[in-house]
Amino acid sequence: MSNNNTKPGFVQELVTLARTNMREYMMYIAFIIIMVFFAIQTDGGFLQARNIANLINQAGYVAVMAIGMTIILIICHIDLSVGYVAGFSGAVAAILMTKYHMNEWLAILVVLVLGLLIGLYQGLLVTKVGVPAFVTTLAGMFIFRGLLNLSLQDTGTIIIPNEGFKALSNGFIPDIFPNDKIHVLTLLIGVILVALMILSSVKERKNKIKYHFEVSSFPVFLLKQFIVAVVIMIVMWTLARYQGIPWTAVIVGVVLLIYNYMLNRTKLGRAIYGIGGNAQAAELSGINVQKVTLFAFCSVSLMASLGGILYTSRLQSATPTAGLGFEMDAIASSYIGGVAVSGGVGKVTNTIIGTLVIMSLTNGMNLMEIDISYQYIVKGLIFIIAVAFDVRSRRKK
Repeated sequence: MSNNNTKPGFVQELVTLARTNMREYMMYIAFIIIMVFFAIQTDGGFLQARNIANLINQAGYVAVMAIGMTIILIICHIDLSVGYVAGFSGAVAAILMTKYHMNEWLAILVVLVLGLLIGLYQGLLVTKVGVPAFVTTLAGMFIFRGLLNLSLQDTGTIIIPNEGFKALSNGFIPDIFPNDKIHVLTLLIGVILVALMILSSVKERKNKIKYHFEVSSFPVFLLKQFIVAVVIMIVMWTLARYQGIPWTAVIVGVVLLIYNYMLNRTKLGRAIYGIGGNAQAAELSGINVQKVTLFAFCSVSLMASLGGILYTSRLQSATPTAGLGFEMDAIASSYIGGVAVSGGVGKVTNTIIGTLVIMSLTNGMNLMEIDISYQYIVKGLIFIIAVAFDVRSRRKK
């Protein structure tokens, strides 16, 4: 009898969780549907280890830009210049390495500092001069597009010879026990990630119970951990059968951890959400809105420069067309990932899922050889459906 009483409670709790977190769960459901659809349409080619690794490398530059964009959207601003900031940054890196023979790692550092300075310039225009972010960054889009074309005017496309630079978006982490069958280090990292995830979740649950916050029942908690662990290990097993974890995934993972910690565990993160919720109330509560806004603009431009580095590394060259439409993918990834149109809500972890949705659509439709015109239409429809669903669900709440 006790089992019969427990089971309905478990199911009821799952239904309640699904209803209260419908917006977030729908994003994951949509991603799974996209994966299954393209797997069927490509006779399994979409889910092959080689293509999954390729998808990660393709998504890397959008992912880091979308993480930066998430911060700026949470505080109710926008940055339309990130695409050509990325393109210009990649061109600068290529010129430093080829024309001036600068070491690739020093060139990367210089370009990242350049991104910070660009963010500082645009942030000061918004916070000190009072120019709206839309206007400031729209002007920035024109400026950096012009600078990109000027920087490559004499040379055209620059082919990059530096192997270390090219490995950023084309290489894989080396194995500890090299063999032709399985990448052992990738599986080991997968096990470590699962263990860290479970330990972190257990610690968070204990803290919530300690301070009398509402938590899910233990069976539901176990189910969540099991599902996430299985997904992680499936991905790691798939990658281990090819060449292992791409360096792109490592870079995106480090950026994600830093930003996730900053948003959820620091005073700065609380200030960002506070400003997004109500800037005037945040100011009255003692938050320096101008400084936080300036940080957000520096952050998004820094991530744009990093995205430009990853994109240029991926192509192994700097081209005059780099940056075209990058900002659209970054913005769409953030909104699909659950950033509220009204600001104040958003998670960088969900933004990564939004990026995977966008880039999976691109990757899958390329495999199916669908015309680029239809690809834009499909991505636009997915984008507007996600935002409309978000607006409707928040209105109901």
